[in-house]
Amino acid sequence: MADMLSDKVIDRRSALVTLGSAGLGLLAMQWAPVYAADFKDDPLAKLLPQFKEKSREQLLRLLKAPGFSGHIPATDVASIADSERKNVDALMVDLLPLAQTYSRPPISNYLVGAVARGVSGNLYFGANIEIPGHSLGFSVHGEQFALSNAYMHSEQAISAIAVTAAPCGHCRQFINEMAPSGDVQVLIAGQSPVRLDSLLPSAFGPKDLGFQEGALPVRETNLARPKGISDELALAALDAARRSYAPYSKSHSGVAMKTQSGRVYKGAYIENVAFNPSLSPLQTALAALIVAGETYPAISHVILVEMEGAAISQKSVTGAALSGIAPAAKLQVVTTTMAV
Repeated sequence: MADMLSDKVIDRRSALVTLGSAGLGLLAMQWAPVYAADFKDDPLAKLLPQFKEKSREQLLRLLKAPGFSGHIPATDVASIADSERKNVDALMVDLLPLAQTYSRPPISNYLVGAVARGVSGNLYFGANIEIPGHSLGFSVHGEQFALSNAYMHSEQAISAIAVTAAPCGHCRQFINEMAPSGDVQVLIAGQSPVRLDSLLPSAFGPKDLGFQEGALPVRETNLARPKGISDELALAALDAARRSYAPYSKSHSGVAMKTQSGRVYKGAYIENVAFNPSLSPLQTALAALIVAGETYPAISHVILVEMEGAAISQKSVTGAALSGIAPAAKLQVVTTTMAV
């Protein structure tokens, strides 16, 4: 997980104070703002003071739009970069304090932020997640969050990722799965951009297990529609499973979670050649929920779709994680097979 740069540090209280009235990242985990009323006019003014008012207003419109899903479209990226008179690399680094507000670190209290750029020109926010009461292995690193966000938006490839400090080895391995060529640019404030293959030389990647491609672009697997499954949530989970990336275990799976607001969040399983950096479908779905501004207690119903008789199952980890963050949520498991 990335370390925090001293010149980008924004403590949790300050972040809460800044964004409390904006309906943004840190409303989750029951971390209530203390002085939110002081920032009603421009909730991004303290968080992004170097941005012009026009740019902050444009960002706030995007963040507060119904259906916001954690990314800035390429047209808005270009517009904001032009308004700020900076290149996109610099813009990504300057947006890291905003990305950090989506952090959920109840164990470490340590905020990590990441911003990924796709070849489409879209930017995708990411932050670290920790699950209280459970193994640290349940954690999602900020870079994983940002890249899974891009994955679930069907981004074709990743060209760069900005992080609050150099990615840890776990994250370098995960980035490599997304771009095995190693040409992703890693951006850190105050440092020159560096290619991933400079940070991860002699990388162990998909080719070592006989696969020529990584996780992107997303490729659908032809999974059968289970008999009797017709409701929206189950079909959403099936869609997520079809979009999962599981070349090593062949254990395709996906999650769909519904909240009390009626909104549905999907998460696909994203496997890694090194196994441990793999993201469960629940972790991917939680990233989508958090970046949309919803809270864990709002989760009411979760459906997991996975392969019948697969080498691995996501049922136990999904149930365990939910017990720590949304114990009242109903978990339903549906199995499927490859379509004939």
